[in-house]
This record gives sequence, structure tokens and C-alpha cells, in this order.
Amino acid sequence: MTDYELMGAALAEAEQAAALGEVPVGAVIAKDGEIIASAHNTRETEKNALHHAELLAIDAACKKLGGWRLWECELFVTLEPCPMCAGAIINSRIRRVVYGAADTKAGCCGSVTDLFAMPFNHHPAVEQGLRAEEAQELLQAFFLRLREERAGKPRWRPPVTK
Repeated sequence: MTDYELMGAALAEAEQAAALGEVPVGAVIAKDGEIIASAHNTRETEKNALHHAELLAIDAACKKLGGWRLWECELFVTLEPCPMCAGAIINSRIRRVVYGAADTKAGCCGSVTDLFAMPFNHHPAVEQGLRAEEAQELLQAFFLRLREERAGKPRWRPPVTK
């Protein structure tokens, strides 16, 4: 599969996340151009802060390959990895990361910081912006819908004491 097709599979995972009410982030891990693992965010449905798409895909890839070193693998993810996911990428030795949309609030591949440029023992190659517009549109539509839903519901406020 091409990089474009692999990111398309990550975008399909992101759409699944959105359908569940999750932030639409999807990830696939490929080896020799073939998908060996795919995942999407499930933090809300599973009530688990660790359930980022990248971590779930890394976990599935390790299980499929029978080891924790993914040095022959590439990660395609719709949103720039956060610090937790960037750390997992370093520790799993993924050789290349391709992401779509930049994350100006938590991105650790150059937006907020670049963990891959720090003196760790592994430095994956990084490519940014592949199908970024599609990934950004999914995120914007999700958060617009979320804001609209929240606008229709009164927010809880603590009682005023005198």
C-alpha cells in the first residue's frame, strides 16, 4: 500500500472514533507496506487515559509480531502524537512516523516540542501533513458538534453562598 492509502486507513479509523463520540484520531502500523495493526481513540468509551490510537495500535502490533521492537514498522496517524504517544514510539523503536494534522496544543513532533530530536536512544523519521486537510476537517467537525451539543445543555454551577 502507498503512504496515501495507509493514511486513508488511519482516517477510516478516525471516523470510527467520531462515530463513538471519541476525538477522531486513527492510527495504523504497517510493515513492508501492509497494515499489521490499526486502532482509534477509545478514551471516553473505555474510560482510560491511555487509550490513544497510537498506543492501541502499538500494543496490537507488538502482539501480532510477538515482540516489543517495531523497528521494521511505520506508524500512520491522523494527528501529531502527544508526549505519551511519542514516548511509546521511541520505546517501541518505530522507524518512521507519518502524521496528518499538526497539534498545536500537545504535539511532540515539532508543534509544542520535538521529542524525536532529543538525545534519546531512538530517532524515528517523521513526515508531517499527509492528508492533513482531511484529518483537520474531521477534528473541526467533531469539536463543532461537541460545542453545539454542550451549548444546548445547561452547565452545572456551584450554588452561590452568601
